Amino acid sequence: MSAKSPEDRILAAIRAIPRGQVAGYGEVAHLAGLPGRARLTARILSQNDDATLPWHRVLRSDGRIAFPDGSKAFREQSQRLRAEGVKVENGRVKRPRREDDLDAALWGPGAR
Repeated sequence: MSAKSPEDRILAAIRAIPRGQVAGYGEVAHLAGLPGRARLTARILSQNDDATLPWHRVLRSDGRIAFPDGSKAFREQSQRLRAEGVKVENGRVKRPRREDDLDAALWGPGAR
């Protein structure tokens, strides 16, 4: 059994993001078993030529679209996300806070 390349693992993780949901570059890398490799995820996406890859579901960690505001790619990503029911405001998708965030559990609202 041959091991998948990092590129194959990242592309598989992107394909696994459900319609109407998003993930950050770092989350994709983590799901691919490559924690800390967000830049590798971005590089692989920038070289992608597979029209079926749901690249538009990958955002910056803060929920922002990575393309320059108003660019053709920015508009296309916004449009694709909205077509899937994702709310995009000012180039950003508000994402729910992660429940398993240790800092949030210890220091966030309601922590004791």
